[in-house]
Amino acid sequence: MEIRDAGAPDLERITAIYNDAVANTTAIWNDKVVDLANRAAWLADRQKAGYPVLVALDEQGVTLGYASFGDWRAFDGYRHTVEHSVYVHGDARGKGIGRALMEALIERARAIGKHVMVAGIEANNTGSIQLHEKLGFTHVGRLNEVGMKFGKWLDLAFMQLTLDSRPTPDAANPL
Repeated sequence: MEIRDAGAPDLERITAIYNDAVANTTAIWNDKVVDLANRAAWLADRQKAGYPVLVALDEQGVTLGYASFGDWRAFDGYRHTVEHSVYVHGDARGKGIGRALMEALIERARAIGKHVMVAGIEANNTGSIQLHEKLGFTHVGRLNEVGMKFGKWLDLAFMQLTLDSRPTPDAANPL
């Protein structure tokens, strides 16, 4: 498996993976699928902000999954914190692709001086929660019935990973 930065050739498969998650999972709390133009704009926005979009490819170069992070909240005081997303094609789940993407994403966040990575996970997604625990994320909260999909209320579990041990925001890698 290869992990690399995403580009325009990956957008068709990224769109398909995203739309599958919309239609069939509670990983994305959207009801409507998107088109290629939507994902192209999303990719351009992430790249413009200096944030990675990574893809995992199989031996034939087929995109199996993708991952990214972006600002957690839009206020200046949160600039050292990011929230990530990882999505793996349905046929490729449970094969270590999500973990490999997460590990690469964590390293990218550290490399640009981020301090905390936040995960917002549907509270019944035990596979994702266990993966995050294995990667060192800790449980920091739960918001009950804040979302809905497929005709039911969803709870949002929050987890976080502290990426460095600097004592103050400007002690190392000031942003």
